[in-house]
Amino acid sequence: MNKKAIALLSGGLDSSLAVKLMIDQGIEVVAINFTSPFCNCTPKSAGCKHQARLIAEQLGVEIHMLPKGMDYLAMVKNPPHGHGRGSNPCIDCRIYMLRKVKEQMASIGASFVITGEVLGQRPMSQHKKAIQIIEKESGLEGLILRPLSAGLFPPTVPEQKGVVDRKELLSLSGRTRRPQIDLADKLGIKDYPCPAGGCLLTDPIIAARLRDLFNFMPDFDMSDIHLLKIGRHFRLSPDLKIVLGRDRAENERIKIHMKQGAVFIEPVNFRGPSVIASRFPGEEKERMIGEMIVHYSKDMFDEYILSIQTVYEEISTFSVQGKADSEAFLSFQIGPVRQEHQLLDTHSH
Repeated sequence: MNKKAIALLSGGLDSSLAVKLMIDQGIEVVAINFTSPFCNCTPKSAGCKHQARLIAEQLGVEIHMLPKGMDYLAMVKNPPHGHGRGSNPCIDCRIYMLRKVKEQMASIGASFVITGEVLGQRPMSQHKKAIQIIEKESGLEGLILRPLSAGLFPPTVPEQKGVVDRKELLSLSGRTRRPQIDLADKLGIKDYPCPAGGCLLTDPIIAARLRDLFNFMPDFDMSDIHLLKIGRHFRLSPDLKIVLGRDRAENERIKIHMKQGAVFIEPVNFRGPSVIASRFPGEEKERMIGEMIVHYSKDMFDEYILSIQTVYEEISTFSVQGKADSEAFLSFQIGPVRQEHQLLDTHSH
């Protein structure tokens, strides 16, 4: 067994510490970061991939990016070990990533795997029974070293063979991050924006939107997944879904996701959200969509004019008279309503 390992590096605190502890033992580390459309650890920056690269550069390790693709989404739809409270398949997600890592071990020349897992930190995937299942089903029994909690597990193969000094490993457990934060200060690890990480699959609204997508659009693609994170979503009928932008930026972003058969509806003589609809809505649903757009506008007019545009840029207009009661359409909203029906000053066309 050589002194080279693959590390799962999310860019968060725990995985960064795990890598640093191994480097300090003379282990040659190659990091792998899995990119996911559901990462939420750095919502106001360039994202998890960017942060993982920064940490890898800070630690001086090589890093490879692996996307969680359509095979991952198929697993999310029907995970063998079930979902958490949302649509999060935590156990199967770990198995998925570790199987992918195992496939890389021979080409990279690594003999074991490093993770930043802490026993008892995450309720679904980091208790002993779940960890045993993950290790067995990933095909990496005895080869996954968890430097932060190693003292709470039987020695792994690299520990048994003396590749790693077990006495230098830690025995952290539980959900507190204070020991990790103190250790980061001691080891000189800085700029970690997501000490606990984040996954949008645990969010009840995203989870509801994803279930709706699985139920009504079996031929979805990655563009549909990214659209789940934008705007307000309403299911008006089994074959008609609409997404309303919540601000100017979202009004522009949702148009990018137009597909064959979809239409784009936007205000003409007032400020308000734009809408993408999965198909041409027909007269009755067109009026309903217009009333919804008008509801989210703060402008007051007797007549609101809207345009409707296909992917071929064919444009027509229709109008709405006055404002409707929001209760008439909130029942169509996908997922819990979190004050999303409130008027926003930022809406503008």
